[in-house]
Amino acid sequence: MPEQSYRSKIVSDSKVIATHVVMPSDVNFLGTLAGGTLMHWMDLAASTAASRHANSVCVTASVDSIEFKSPVKLGEVVIIHAQVNRAFKTSMEIGVKVYSEDVISGDQKICNRAYFTFVAVDKDLKPQPIPKLFPETDEEVKRYEEAYHRRKSRLANKSQQD
Repeated sequence: MPEQSYRSKIVSDSKVIATHVVMPSDVNFLGTLAGGTLMHWMDLAASTAASRHANSVCVTASVDSIEFKSPVKLGEVVIIHAQVNRAFKTSMEIGVKVYSEDVISGDQKICNRAYFTFVAVDKDLKPQPIPKLFPETDEEVKRYEEAYHRRKSRLANKSQQD
């Protein structure tokens, strides 16, 4: 676990919970939420978490491992949880989990998850340093450590593609 410093923030400083009701304009021809619409909503929630952490405009650098576990139906509520898992020098990993809720029964199920990488930028769109992240709970420490390993894999894959 990193040492907490003046430039550190805790996970709860940037947590986001966003909700959307799935409307007719949001669904595909099967009557379920369009994947692109959901990815847009996920990106907005992740961007908000990143910007809260960095106190800066943040841009999407990559999206990993987006998983579509179950469809979301017309009329259901989408609940998106986003949080910073780990902050590096100018970038950070945001974990996003998406639940659907049947408002009649109250039943919720996980329907998507993904890892987003965001970079904080200045007014000239140049990367800028961000605060460190100080995980407090066992779950936050686990996410913090896992984010490091995912980053190593991302960087290794990127160098192989170049």
